[in-house]
Amino acid sequence: MNDLRSRVVSGLAWKGASQIFLQVSRLGVAVLLARLLAPEQYGLALMALVVATLVLVFSDLALGAALVQRKTLTEEDRSTVFWTALCAGALFTLVGIAASGPIASFYGKPEVKPLVAVLSLSFVITSLGTTQSALLTRELSFRSLELRLMGGTLAGAVVGIGAAAAGAGAWAIILQQLAISCVSTVLLWLVSPWRPRFVFSLASLRELGGFSGAVFGQRLLYYLHANVDKLLVGRVLGSAALGVYGLAYSIVAVPFSRLAVPIAEVLFPAFSRLQDDRRLLADSWLRASRLVAAVSMPALVGLAAVAPDFVEVVLGERWRPIVPVVQILAWVGLLQSLQTLNGPLLQAVDRTGTLLRYSLFFFVAHVTAFVIGIQFGIVGIAAAYAISTTIVEPVFAMLTARAIGVAVTAFAWAFRGVALAAAGCGAAALLTGRLLTEGGIPPGPRLVVEIAAGAAAYLGLVVFAAPEVRTELARLRRRRRYEAGTTSIAASSGSSTAP
Repeated sequence: MNDLRSRVVSGLAWKGASQIFLQVSRLGVAVLLARLLAPEQYGLALMALVVATLVLVFSDLALGAALVQRKTLTEEDRSTVFWTALCAGALFTLVGIAASGPIASFYGKPEVKPLVAVLSLSFVITSLGTTQSALLTRELSFRSLELRLMGGTLAGAVVGIGAAAAGAGAWAIILQQLAISCVSTVLLWLVSPWRPRFVFSLASLRELGGFSGAVFGQRLLYYLHANVDKLLVGRVLGSAALGVYGLAYSIVAVPFSRLAVPIAEVLFPAFSRLQDDRRLLADSWLRASRLVAAVSMPALVGLAAVAPDFVEVVLGERWRPIVPVVQILAWVGLLQSLQTLNGPLLQAVDRTGTLLRYSLFFFVAHVTAFVIGIQFGIVGIAAAYAISTTIVEPVFAMLTARAIGVAVTAFAWAFRGVALAAAGCGAAALLTGRLLTEGGIPPGPRLVVEIAAGAAAYLGLVVFAAPEVRTELARLRRRRRYEAGTTSIAASSGSSTAP
């Protein structure tokens, strides 16, 4: 148990370090691309990027999740998943190329066709590394995974910014995505010691498929939900409106997907190892969910508060229509971030059927909201999304709590202190911004002071309102210091006995 705890803490530390790098680099790249590209060019790329998000669903048919969740693995399991993923990747690359014409016709934008066709290569490129990624995740080898992710992101940033500066337009974002896929896959092969053998077992595929089938269905439904709004905006309102909506979505997703989701990636294999100890599993879920909230809630509340100045200073005046969309979607991101660990936990205890049924409900509710909201423009679709999220997400919490025998009120109670501190963060940022605006302070300095005031209010309040967060962080720091000391002693011992 101590070994598992140490590896989880180490994984979280590597995730934290890498996310600082990725947060800064990805946000910086997004801002630079937004300044180099017009909203219409950004929108054209987003029309094609529907394919890029689909890669995450079809790259290994969710068989990688089965490799992580299983208690024991054979070489037949590993190699069977690799060859299945590679064949699926090649097939979906061909399907993507064939579908590029109909996709362009759907949008009424012929220039989207070559973008989709080229981006479809991501399927086969990514499939070459999915098995190695799953095996490293299973072993909680997050140092290797995070270094690979940082390398791929850096390569994509160089390619994307260079192409945009050279006048490549929408192609800059497509080339950026391909660079990330290629470099990430190459690095996975370099850091993973495992190599596939020419072995394939139908029995192994059937056994793994029993778990992965429901996970694949859940991923597919989530993909459809995550892209239906963008498909509707692109089709009904055009590429410029899609550029505004898509950039707003990306800004909100930064604190959510770049911070909360990586924590879920670390804890899924840990949850899987605790699946037979429901008491410890429930305690770990509540504590980890509170840590996610401690990061995502102030980030998203603060973002909503400073959105007008943030957009003007960082993105430029031509992106001003994005402000109300960012503010509304911040609520969506906040609610969804609190549920980040629910899916991994349900997978870990093999409740994939429950997860699939919830995902179907989730999908139908959101698509209904999107269809209604699109009638009122991009602000309308964002508002409809916020309403449906407010209805849907509590159901997810209830189902997850029930699966491990925890009262759903315990889940809600875990966030009470963080929520109070986050509300204080938003109030401080809003009040500061209003006072500085009345005082005639320019947007740039005003934004800096707003962020500082919000951060100070949050840090001050969280000490008193959520002392358990401070205790949890102190425990993690002590664990990291202990591991560092143990590693140092072991290294010194090894060097002193060397011939």
